[in-house]
Amino acid sequence: VQLQASGGGLVQAGGSLRLSCTNSGRSSGIYGVGWFRQAPGKEREFVGGVSARRDKSKYADSVKGRFTISRDYAKNTDYLQMNSLQPEDTAVYYCAANTIGSVHYVGLRTGEYNVWGQGTQVTVSS
Repeated sequence: VQLQASGGGLVQAGGSLRLSCTNSGRSSGIYGVGWFRQAPGKEREFVGGVSARRDKSKYADSVKGRFTISRDYAKNTDYLQMNSLQPEDTAVYYCAANTIGSVHYVGLRTGEYNVWGQGTQVTVSS
């Protein structure tokens, strides 16, 4: 599994963005996906995640109801749809894969993911 994140940019408060996380590796196995973000001077934090079987999902309270994770199996790509963006959502966003854990488990911590994509910058202006 090799992940590539894209889709970041500059958006006004109240706007939307959709981030993509594409697996460009040869592995076709299933894996859990997590999205994290890191603002300047802060630790990387969990945003949302889905289990490998896609039967469970979890979101941080700060984004619940605004962000949604989905997957296009044909494109081998996971998405983070972000609506009603606020300046406090400004951060570098990372996608990550858990290829070794339970297929029904959603990891909440960075250490539970063993493959990381590069970050993509999201900036929300007020």
